[in-house]
Amino acid sequence: MCGGSRVCGGRGGVVMTVEGRASGAGRIGARRDRCVGAGQCVLAAPAVFDQDEEDGLVRVLDEEPPVSQSDAVREAVWACPSGALDLR
Repeated sequence: MCGGSRVCGGRGGVVMTVEGRASGAGRIGARRDRCVGAGQCVLAAPAVFDQDEEDGLVRVLDEEPPVSQSDAVREAVWACPSGALDLR
């Protein structure tokens, strides 16, 4: 179960700190080899994710987003149909 100040994902979670940055190994990972270009991450968290103009695959704009983006990042990881996103 995740709530409050936690960011959860289908492939792991990370606690967000008061300073607004992920603690420990809390970095967003994107596996372009798994990405299918669905764009769900961009819809959920446009400040954190984008799609490459040439191939449409995921680009991470901020590997350590502020705590204000935690809900959007959690949604993006959950919504990714290929499982290309994770929190490390």
